[in-house]
Amino acid sequence: MKSSHRLLALAAAFATLTAFGADAATNWTDQCAKCHGADGKGETKMGKKLGILDLTDAKVQASFTDEAAFKAVKEGIKDKNDKVTMKPIEGLTDDEIKALIPVVRALKK
Repeated sequence: MKSSHRLLALAAAFATLTAFGADAATNWTDQCAKCHGADGKGETKMGKKLGILDLTDAKVQASFTDEAAFKAVKEGIKDKNDKVTMKPIEGLTDDEIKALIPVVRALKK
């Protein structure tokens, strides 16, 4: 991807995030983007290491409910071998977690 296209994609992702409020956008940036990436594709060092799914993919988005997303943020995720694949995000209120759900859904292309 050309750097100009990448910049436009990041600007669009940021615009989408800010549409859901500064708190949700800040929480995404501070808590989620380090693994999921600002664009939700999971193409970060940690995202690749953990095999994070591409949240821009409609099939990935369809594979989980809003309730499951809430639970993942609040409680974390473990694989079938009980290995932690996503730590719970500590310090967020239930309302802040709920505000992240539309941010995640807006990543779908």
